[in-house]
Amino acid sequence: MFRTALRNVLAHKARLLMTVFAVMLGVTFVTGSLVYGDSQKQAAVDRASAGYDRIALNVAPGAVPGGPPPALDARTAASLAEVPGVAAAAGRVDGFAAVADPEGRLLGSADFRKGGNFAPGKDGTDPAYAFKEGSGPADGKAVALDEASAAKGGYRVGDTVRVGTGTGAESYRLSGVFRTDASKLTPGGSLVLFADATAQKLFLQPGQYTDIEITAAPGTDVTELLTRVTAVIPKDSTAVTGAFLAKFQANRASSDSDTMSQIMVGFAAVALFVATFLISNTFTMLVSRRTRELALMRAVGATRKQVRRILLTESVLVGLIASVAGILAGTGVAALLQALFSAADSPDAPLTLLPSTVIIALVVGTVLPVIAAWVPVRRAMAIPPVAALGAAEPAEPARPGSLRTRIGAALLLTGTAATLYGALAADGDARAVIGLGAALTLTGAIALIPLLSRPFTALLRPLLLRYSPVHGDLAARNTVRDPRRTGATAAALAIALALASGLSVLGASATRYLDGATTRDITADYLVQAPSGGQRMTPATAEPLKKLTGATYSPLNQSTEYEIGGIRSVLTGVDPAAIGRLLRYEVTAGSLDSLAQGKVAVADYKARANGWKVGQTLPVKRLDQQGEITIGAIYRADEQSKVLPSITAPDSLVARFDSTPHTDSIVVATAGGPGRAQLASVVKALGDNPALSVLDKEAVRSEDTSGIGNQLNIFYALLSMALVIAALGIANTLAMSVLERRKEIGTLRALGLDRAGVTRMIRIEALLVGALGAAVGTVMGVFTGWALGNTLQESVAGYALVIPWGRLALGVLLALAGALLASLWPARRAAGVDIPAATAAQ
Repeated sequence: MFRTALRNVLAHKARLLMTVFAVMLGVTFVTGSLVYGDSQKQAAVDRASAGYDRIALNVAPGAVPGGPPPALDARTAASLAEVPGVAAAAGRVDGFAAVADPEGRLLGSADFRKGGNFAPGKDGTDPAYAFKEGSGPADGKAVALDEASAAKGGYRVGDTVRVGTGTGAESYRLSGVFRTDASKLTPGGSLVLFADATAQKLFLQPGQYTDIEITAAPGTDVTELLTRVTAVIPKDSTAVTGAFLAKFQANRASSDSDTMSQIMVGFAAVALFVATFLISNTFTMLVSRRTRELALMRAVGATRKQVRRILLTESVLVGLIASVAGILAGTGVAALLQALFSAADSPDAPLTLLPSTVIIALVVGTVLPVIAAWVPVRRAMAIPPVAALGAAEPAEPARPGSLRTRIGAALLLTGTAATLYGALAADGDARAVIGLGAALTLTGAIALIPLLSRPFTALLRPLLLRYSPVHGDLAARNTVRDPRRTGATAAALAIALALASGLSVLGASATRYLDGATTRDITADYLVQAPSGGQRMTPATAEPLKKLTGATYSPLNQSTEYEIGGIRSVLTGVDPAAIGRLLRYEVTAGSLDSLAQGKVAVADYKARANGWKVGQTLPVKRLDQQGEITIGAIYRADEQSKVLPSITAPDSLVARFDSTPHTDSIVVATAGGPGRAQLASVVKALGDNPALSVLDKEAVRSEDTSGIGNQLNIFYALLSMALVIAALGIANTLAMSVLERRKEIGTLRALGLDRAGVTRMIRIEALLVGALGAAVGTVMGVFTGWALGNTLQESVAGYALVIPWGRLALGVLLALAGALLASLWPARRAAGVDIPAATAAQ
């Protein structure tokens, strides 16, 4: 049987090429996703753990909740340098520092803009930094830049560099350009080195360090050194080995990479699921074409079991060939994904092909064909040999009362009910219920697509007849000739469109919500913020705005660790005289003027949750301080608001409990309203500080909504894999259909249908299949997107459903364009059918 199966595979190479291609596509995307994820994970782990081998021990201070930043003093560093076995004890200072290029644009990613100290040893070098040009800063007027930032800014040694920190901005002379490892600089970030005393002044206090790095003398046992160092450091400090830090950073990087890997594998699973329809359809057509051949084998003595084994063995052989090709192609796809998605500042990660990936690819590539072949083989074995020898198996139409239809209807109704329940109940498990319901609904719709193909084609038939009476009629008849084949082909496209449409609805709704939430509460002209990852602003940051003629401003000074009426709370201090003109407070009870009387205003969701009312006096406690506050107003607010706090208090009240609140942002209104000149005046008043972002409403809106757009673009790019597979499925189905209908096409040509007519007929068939899949997928996606979005309305005030008609229409057009492109080769092949040979074929 194995020899027979092998001979069949070798004898029908062209016929099985479609099957190999279908299986290869699924394996390719699985392999590509796994290789890409493993490569990025390994690269992230290597980068994160690099550099810690030069550190024997690291000593870090203990933090006090609500207290100043933790630090170690210079005496501790000096004591550690005297410990036996310590070669050097380098005190390190870390803080936020933003570097601007000569045009004022920030360098480095928002997540990593850091400043540090140059800590030279006795030889005048710092082992953490290797200088490419120049040297480390020797005084308070000089800085050094990492190589990537210097290149982006076009800086050379001796140039003037503008650097902003939490204490302001200043221009420095560039003394050197250095290279360092990931323990000091995350790829894509920026790092500025200051002289030791300057860094301490900017980020801590003179004589203080963020941590201390210890280098061991040659031959020193690190475990024994750890014991000696632990005895010297302050009680609230900790000492760990460099090996521990490397392992910790590697684990964290691995965990962060796992998220992206899981997303990639999830989309690969979708692509594989779509490819399953393509594989199943291909095997169904192949077995159908071999009905006579199989019947002849049975007529000469082969049993059903033997023929079944031959066919399944063929599917395994095809799967193995396709798996090997898919593994090779998938590795290439992983390299392409690296080129598309990897950060430009990150070094290229070597491709990592793990044995587990090869095993998974081989298992997927061999099991899928067997599963896909099982049903058509079983169906073919049920046909008596005499009947099979007489004619090929006719297409079995989809019947309303068939088992498949009943199961599909049950799944569709059950899934729809579950989705509606999850959307309307909106309890804690609502999204899980909706996810299950959506899966059932989509499965039911896929099962019913063959039944839907006839009414859908009938719906479009008048349009087709008006466009092209002869070709449209032929295409419509051919489309419904085999509803199961049409349904399986359209189902693959429906899955891709359902996911894309659902994401579009959620993305558009979330973007519209954020678009309003970020700006509707701001009546000021500008919002001043520190960039993401930056050092916190303080109330003193806003003081230079006093010099701005006609400007009204208020810092939003956030203070934590409060217990108000036994409820953990956060107070935000504001200027009572200005805040009503800068933020939109919709007061529902009391008056905002009560802030000037030392009272507080509370957001309605906070008051409602705790039963607070206007005029109520509540005990307040922060750390070891106690007092009372009185509620003077309640205002309507969204819990997700960017600026409106949960509790608004006058600055004087916050100052009684907290002398060092951090400023979350500053709202500013200028005398002439928003404009270029006014924006420049605010930037100049704040010291032209790169560490501060001055945003108008449009910039605030763009900053808060761009993240969703970027994520959606990535998801769309990943979903395009499924769309490509679906389009190839259409091409595969049409190509096999052309092979089956050679005699019919030849007869049509003999009766007068020219090549252009045959081409048009095949293209219309492809468009009908594409339209069916696009319609089902879009409806399913919009329904699921509505259900998931509905669960947010209770917790996110202002969230409303938005139907992105343009984006949905674009998805449908792309699906139709993909179907049309998929029809080019089958249509060309059909048009090239030899008329005498085709009409003479049996």
